[in-house]
Amino acid sequence: MLKGTSASAGIGIGKAVIVEETELIISKTPVEDAEAEKSRFQSAVKLAMEQTEALAKDLATRVGEKEAEILNGHILLLSDPMLVGEIESTISGENVVSEYAVEAVCNTYADMFASMGDELMQQRATDMRDIKTRIQKILLGVSSVDIAALPMGSVIVAKDLTPSMTAGINPANVTGIVTELGGKTSHSAILARALEIPAVVALEGFLGKVTEGADLVLDGSDGTVFINPDESVKAEYAAKREAFLKEKKELEQYIGKPTITKDGVTVELVANIGKPEDVEKVLQYDGEGVGLFRTEFLFMDRTAMPTEDEQFEAYKRVASALNGKPVIIRTLDIGGDKEIPYMGLSKDENPFLGYRAIRFCLDRKEDVYKPQLRALLRASAFGNIRIMVPMVTCLEEIREAKALVEEMKKELDEKGIAYKKDIEIGIMVETAAASLMADVFAKEVDFFSIGTNDLTQYTMSVDRGNDKVSYLYSPLNPAVLRSIRHVIECGRKEGIMVGMCGEAASDPTMIPLLLAFGLNEFSMSASAILNARKLITGYSTKELQEVANQAMSFATAKEVEDFMKEFISRS
Repeated sequence: MLKGTSASAGIGIGKAVIVEETELIISKTPVEDAEAEKSRFQSAVKLAMEQTEALAKDLATRVGEKEAEILNGHILLLSDPMLVGEIESTISGENVVSEYAVEAVCNTYADMFASMGDELMQQRATDMRDIKTRIQKILLGVSSVDIAALPMGSVIVAKDLTPSMTAGINPANVTGIVTELGGKTSHSAILARALEIPAVVALEGFLGKVTEGADLVLDGSDGTVFINPDESVKAEYAAKREAFLKEKKELEQYIGKPTITKDGVTVELVANIGKPEDVEKVLQYDGEGVGLFRTEFLFMDRTAMPTEDEQFEAYKRVASALNGKPVIIRTLDIGGDKEIPYMGLSKDENPFLGYRAIRFCLDRKEDVYKPQLRALLRASAFGNIRIMVPMVTCLEEIREAKALVEEMKKELDEKGIAYKKDIEIGIMVETAAASLMADVFAKEVDFFSIGTNDLTQYTMSVDRGNDKVSYLYSPLNPAVLRSIRHVIECGRKEGIMVGMCGEAASDPTMIPLLLAFGLNEFSMSASAILNARKLITGYSTKELQEVANQAMSFATAKEVEDFMKEFISRS
């Protein structure tokens, strides 16, 4: 048995098909006619765009518009005048072949993104390398592996799968994916989940252990992989696959049902989204609204800031689609490790403690913050939009943000532009400072949303992207749980809604505790909503009080985790 990282849930059983791309040999070959070489490059880019557009269109038809957006992002990169212009300048400036210029420029960008440490930036690095390879193959006349033509019962084994390769997979023929590289949040993993193909990634050295045609069994839910297992293991996992598919089918019965505990406590189950297209999944999985719209995605993968009107259309689209359901939109959260080149941000020595989120926005009121606030207010006329301010650490920040909202309201009043007069303004509670001052903040804002990813990071002083200290990163740590309980208590005392938009909101070991603490709103990935509804409707908050009291009596995260797992196994 081998252990990798779970990337897409489900059981895969089939024959190994090793997918190895031809290694491209790129050399710095001089050219005599730079203009002719630039024309050759432009033709390759045009063909790459046509291929990607066709792949995106096919993916949109088979899976959905949201998944196709990943490849549409590639099209934006291929048409980026800054990127294309830099490659052309390298061709003419150094008199070199196109494939070398593509290699040099794309690698520079990819390395820059990869060095930022942020998961989103890491993915942009992968996307950049994906389009680099696509252009170079066209220039060199190298054919790609026809991944769509694999036989039935195939388990794809590869060093890594690019988004464009994953998008071409036929789910009817591929029962699983195993890669040596990749991560749970990579675009390839996202596409595997969308295609409902079990996947295990980051299984180091796997290609050296497996041969073409070997029998493979993988569990995408826990990252387990077996090579040539005996019949008893095959039978065990075949039964697990049937149980998984049955449970998945049973979750459909929770569509259209209210999220109410056994003792009559109603909570909201909402979704985290990054783009307007994501609202389709929210509706598909019967989400009761949006608990976090990450607006920074609107600012990325482009060479200039989105205009106020562009932002307005994006926010309006989500608000209109949800038809009165709450839509919490977080104002721009960039800076530090989330670099957007055209914003002109300098590199912070310690990005997580630096110039980011509300600190950046209040410093860039005129060109960044005010246009976004106006766009949000204008869009609020079309639905139930609420404004959420991230990374708040002191009262002055939220007061200044609220004052700016009032200023923007007056501007719109003068122009006769409609907006929601009583629009709610809240904060993300994701810093130790905000948690400690929650009783004070609760008197100043309309709602709280606990961001457990950063709250855990800041409470435990642990970089969540650093493997060496990852053992400290757990929302079940008693210090983090005490912080969460305190925030909820403060919010409830002042009668404001308290939600959670971190990963802990969908964690089965956390849900009973959050219900006992009195959390009002759970925001998560849209695909996790139905399972969370199933869990919540099976609990009584009164009965959970004793469970929470016992959990809070432990001194370590492991003790809490072990206790909660035992409780779940009994319930």
